[in-house]
Amino acid sequence: MNKSKGRISNTQAVALGIFLSRVAGLLRESLLRAVLALGPAADAFAAALRIPNFLQNLLGEGSLSASFIPVYSKLLSEEKEEEASKAAGATLGLLTALSGLLVLIGVLAARPIARILAPGFDSSKYELTVDLLRITFIGTGALVLSAWCLGVLNSHRKFFLSYVAPVLWNIAQVVVLIIVFARSWEISDAATAAAWGMVAGGVLQFGIQAVGVWKVAPDLRPNIKKSLPAVIDIRKRFLPAVMGRGVVQVSAYVDLFLASLLTTGAVAALLSAQVLYLLPISLFVMSFAASELPEMSRAQKSKELTDRANVAIQKSLFFVFFSAAMYLSVGEQIINTFFGWGSFSSDDAIAVWIVLSAYSIGLPAIAASRLIQNTCWSLGDTKGPARIAVVRVVVASVVGLALMFPLDLITVSAGGFTTDEVTGPHLGAAGLALGSAAASWVEVFLLSRLARKYLPGLAPFKNQAIKFGVPAALTFLLAALIKLPSNDLHALLTAPIIIGVSALFYSVLSFRRGIKESHLILGALRKFIYRH
Repeated sequence: MNKSKGRISNTQAVALGIFLSRVAGLLRESLLRAVLALGPAADAFAAALRIPNFLQNLLGEGSLSASFIPVYSKLLSEEKEEEASKAAGATLGLLTALSGLLVLIGVLAARPIARILAPGFDSSKYELTVDLLRITFIGTGALVLSAWCLGVLNSHRKFFLSYVAPVLWNIAQVVVLIIVFARSWEISDAATAAAWGMVAGGVLQFGIQAVGVWKVAPDLRPNIKKSLPAVIDIRKRFLPAVMGRGVVQVSAYVDLFLASLLTTGAVAALLSAQVLYLLPISLFVMSFAASELPEMSRAQKSKELTDRANVAIQKSLFFVFFSAAMYLSVGEQIINTFFGWGSFSSDDAIAVWIVLSAYSIGLPAIAASRLIQNTCWSLGDTKGPARIAVVRVVVASVVGLALMFPLDLITVSAGGFTTDEVTGPHLGAAGLALGSAAASWVEVFLLSRLARKYLPGLAPFKNQAIKFGVPAALTFLLAALIKLPSNDLHALLTAPIIIGVSALFYSVLSFRRGIKESHLILGALRKFIYRH
């Protein structure tokens, strides 16, 4: 098999694994909304899930992708297997000790942590958050170690297992939620059960990946040899990467902090919108980023690295611009398809759609940022992206704070919007999402300028945005027009039809404009027609 086919196979393996895990995640989120809707328990669960995720994301996949994978992959390419095993074992040992200590602190200090991070919660919501936080922190350590397994497996070009493993994390919670829904448990008991399902899922996710690591690297043993040259290199890269991830996680914390000051349901609305918002990023961005990072780290020439980066960015943006157009035009139907049952009302769907639309404005920018950041990491630069992340957080916080309170005065009620004091979901969370979108555009232009200093041949992002933005805008208009006469039909019927017609229109229009990425859809469609 040639290298090109190998790269495509790796990308498809990641995409398939992510797709399956995201489908399971959507099922989990759908059941959560059916059981908890956008009520107080939903806010408490969202907070309890988000706060330990700070630790997981701080020490997990992002930081290890920036520091561990480039070093470990290069050692493997140089056939230094013994040194690579020692470096991986030392990383595991140090990561286990650090995450274990932080998890212990989190469990013991759940009460002050909940008070600091969600100060706007009333007493009952706060107490439930504390209880859930103690449970979810227990499962966080397993998720951090799962990220280490992912780093090892990816470096050995074993992509599918590490990206399909989160299915187990979701399925464990799905099983619990099905039982809860069938037996009509009390809301607080249902949230507690879901938290324990998350712990069980984390253990399963780590366990299945650990078996995969043992198969590809049977001689790997944990150790704490901090003085190995490769380990020193990983540590030098790791600290700036953690700082960069920390800044991003501070942004997530700021969103949680600010959302807790808004009307009940804001935290849960943010979480529901993010589940869909992250889907195209995971499928069409992280699949390229994950499969390309080990290869970029092995690249010996800047032209090869530049070509890989340009191809990954263009392919990702082709799909992401279309996804943003669909979320903006038919997001309500998409949300009702996944969440529109149980306790989740039509007003809830509109509120989440507005938040999702606000996020979607920045979707192409955040997609390109992830891939450009990936390119910087492969070059050994983790400090530059970290500094730019600080700018992103500041912009997101300032814009979000300016918009959230005015928008929180607006309520979705009886199919319309009002500023009267009525019961219904408020739109303050959309202000935070708009802040995130604005910050994403600032970040991508700064990252693009940084990366082009290393790789002058890297295509300017503004050119890419115009290239894909024009057909995406026209596709948005078409989808919005198709939606108008179909509003009375069930979302489960209308959403797939509108998306299918729009995808064909977008692909043909892109082809007519000379966008070669259009073959990614038209080629697959042509093969399907020929086979049938």
